[in-house]
Amino acid sequence: MWLIFALLSAVFAALTSILAKVGIEGVNSNLATAIRTVVVVIMAWGMVFLTHAQNGISEISRKSWLFLILSGLATGGSWLCYYRALQLGEASKVVPIDKLSVVITLVLAFVFLHEQFTAKSLIGCVLIGAGTLLMVI
Repeated sequence: MWLIFALLSAVFAALTSILAKVGIEGVNSNLATAIRTVVVVIMAWGMVFLTHAQNGISEISRKSWLFLILSGLATGGSWLCYYRALQLGEASKVVPIDKLSVVITLVLAFVFLHEQFTAKSLIGCVLIGAGTLLMVI
């Protein structure tokens, strides 16, 4: 089931880039990010109430709160930078560079989460890096 959600995530991410590039024309990138964020907040809380997950708020540990807040700050930073990059550059160049997050995530998962970094992972990272470089030159 995770594969279906991962593929849908990729489709929605692709749509996000194209729709944002069109929508951001003539709009301050920070304002555009704020508008997008409000929509995401409404959607996310809508899903929480639709699935009756709001009761779980009191069960969240301090550690989880801390890391969820830090993740939110990282997301905000990513979105602000992404929208500014989309406003200044071509989507066909900004998006591949943004997807270098895959390589960075694999390295961080190895260092901090002690996940396996196999020869296959290394080859994949090199190919993603080379592909990104090829696409933006």
